[in-house]
Amino acid sequence: MVKLTRYFYARDALSVAKDLLGKLIIRRVDGQELSAIIVETEAYIGTDDKAAHFFGGRRTPRVEVLYGEPGFSYVFFIYGMHHCFNVVTGGKGDPQAVLIRAVEPVSGLERMARNRFKKPYAQLGRKQQLQLTNGPGKLCHALEIDRACNGLDLCGDELFIEDRKSADFEITTSKRIGIDYAEEARELPWRMYITGNRYVSIT
Repeated sequence: MVKLTRYFYARDALSVAKDLLGKLIIRRVDGQELSAIIVETEAYIGTDDKAAHFFGGRRTPRVEVLYGEPGFSYVFFIYGMHHCFNVVTGGKGDPQAVLIRAVEPVSGLERMARNRFKKPYAQLGRKQQLQLTNGPGKLCHALEIDRACNGLDLCGDELFIEDRKSADFEITTSKRIGIDYAEEARELPWRMYITGNRYVSIT
């Protein structure tokens, strides 16, 4: 498999959000590799997007990475509980990002299970297996993605995404989730997921 290049990310967030589906996210930590297939994404585009952290040109140290080069990670903490992992897209000075909402585990399941539930994978029930990574906060916990990962180069070797051959799949689009505050931006169909995948967070 081939690691995605800067060129892949240097496009509009909608295109990248769609093309990330089916790709393999790799997290290397303590000499171990955790991996999972991306099955759900959301796009956030430009300073007019009322759901985005950069709405209105907001520019703080926390969001500065979003104004930089594409192909870097933006990780934020929400509700005092969860981290969320985003891929910076677009071009320098043009804030855009793709939130990774859900992934399907591939390797490192034992470590993911202990991260999430503090017990071996074999002891997880079917519901817990699904809940390993079926949401943005859950996948970050499982893959050990936190604020220390903010600003990581996704073309590096610690956290990155690989292309992969996969069976054909259908893509469903819908409104984004959890942004009731965003007025008309709530209605934008900028959420995408692999139709029928059991790890999709909410269908």
